[in-house]
Amino acid sequence: MLLTDNARYHAKVMKRPQTIADNSPVQSEQTQPHSDLLAVVAKHIQYPWQKPIPEHTRQAGEAALEWLNSRDCSNIVLDSFCGTGLSSSLLAQRHPDACVIGLDKSADRLSRHCPNGINYRLFRAECEPFWRFLLERGVKISHHYMLYPNPWPKSGQLKRRIHGHPAFPLLKRLGGEVEVRSNWKIYIDEFAEAWAALSQPGVVSQLKIDAPISLFERKYRDRGQTLWQFRSSA
Repeated sequence: MLLTDNARYHAKVMKRPQTIADNSPVQSEQTQPHSDLLAVVAKHIQYPWQKPIPEHTRQAGEAALEWLNSRDCSNIVLDSFCGTGLSSSLLAQRHPDACVIGLDKSADRLSRHCPNGINYRLFRAECEPFWRFLLERGVKISHHYMLYPNPWPKSGQLKRRIHGHPAFPLLKRLGGEVEVRSNWKIYIDEFAEAWAALSQPGVVSQLKIDAPISLFERKYRDRGQTLWQFRSSA
């Protein structure tokens, strides 16, 4: 079976030798934020994203709303691109009074995690259309985590990164505190620049990880890689 670009990236990460000297895991011709970034973001602000919501994502959204309503929950945490969902379970512990929704488009990755917990649920869905589904239903969130998303490191892949995607402006409208983590500082710097283009403040900082909250975070920390975070209140 042919692997998708996303699967190839994750397979590559899993196979890399684990050495303390491995501090530059993302190979890219970029040495600074992409020169086209702000123009791309400006275009996406001017022309709202109109792609139809896939049926399976809409069904996941309906199921998520049913669960939220059953818990009468107003404090909602979103864990986009959650992979196996380990991060969602740990975020549920960090936010015990919240309802945590973990999203990933891969049924295989989601199947590797333990069952749903008391205050979190995992849903197979495309994240960007799911964000729009929530907005259509008037849902606001309190925290939004995007932990170690695929960096799409080739220069020509800018529009596949979260901040280069046409759905990026939806993040501001969803509300809440946004937190993005990556082992590629350029990715975080780009996200910060794009977020500033939405007229929102944010802070880039280096992470010191004592208790990893995702499988990738644990692997990257154990390899001695420098990890970065962007955090903002939307």
